[in-house]
Amino acid sequence: MTEVIAPVASRQSRLSDYLSLARFDHITKHIFILPGLVLAYALREPSLADALWKVPVGFLSAIAIASANYVINEWLDREFDAHHPTKSRRAAVACSLSPGLVTVEYLIFALLGMTLAKTLGSYFFLVSAAFLISGLIYNVRPIRSKDRPFVDVISESVNNPIRLTLGWLMIDQTSFPPLSLLLAYWFGGAFLMGSKRLSEYRDIVASEGIATLQRYRRSFSGYTAESLTVSCLIYAMVSSFFVGVFLIKYRLEFLLAFPFIVGLFGCYFWLAMIKNSIAQRPERMFRSRRLMTTLVVTALALLLLSFVDIPELRQLTERTFTPVEMRSPGG
Repeated sequence: MTEVIAPVASRQSRLSDYLSLARFDHITKHIFILPGLVLAYALREPSLADALWKVPVGFLSAIAIASANYVINEWLDREFDAHHPTKSRRAAVACSLSPGLVTVEYLIFALLGMTLAKTLGSYFFLVSAAFLISGLIYNVRPIRSKDRPFVDVISESVNNPIRLTLGWLMIDQTSFPPLSLLLAYWFGGAFLMGSKRLSEYRDIVASEGIATLQRYRRSFSGYTAESLTVSCLIYAMVSSFFVGVFLIKYRLEFLLAFPFIVGLFGCYFWLAMIKNSIAQRPERMFRSRRLMTTLVVTALALLLLSFVDIPELRQLTERTFTPVEMRSPGG
């Protein structure tokens, strides 16, 4: 591995540069909380008396904790981001930032997020703590899981089931989401992150070369385009398996929406194969009309099937065998 050289800051920092570390433009990623809200209500049917204040407070808590994670991510990645075609323009690379002020910013967001989480109950607080700790595991040495091939994808995508659980607990504090749903969400997130890695690999190797890519992120030293493609296929298949388990156990009618879910996976992977894909910047996924159309159609299908009962589908869970006509010899 080529030694990473610290970048030379080109200008003095401003307040806006410190705030940019929190990546408020990534708030759109918290859309992954919404299914937790909807499914908790649909499956548990709790009273919504407290939801009017718990949902906004829960979202603010999740945003603050995510911002804390982003602050240490950009700060600890600054020497590596200097080798990336676009991330080299980030404030942590281009500016002379104070380590002390960056630490204070991290602590402010972390304390704010955890203080708000405490008001929503002990389980929400514990899951929020896991959200915060996941950022430390991913970014901070000696573990720094983002430097390890495949482990980086799995450890980063754990934020998906964490967000789902946070949404669930905003509505129902008496239970956790089903394990099949959490695993489907986890490996679905791994598919998204794997697609992001694949898109970065293809673009940066083509424009800058493999050496630059490996200086930008150490985990790429253990990746190839082929291994990334295969891993995306595996993540998608495992996620789809657990989606199927969840749908069969909790509402068979949702199975009719499965083709739309498959289409959603296919659409995102297609986008990842395009040069300068939005898959490299998931916070901009709303700019793809194709992806948004597929997402809306899938959501509408699930919504419709939430209120339509199809008893005939129960046959799918029963053991049935089609008899064949038996004839005697010479008959």
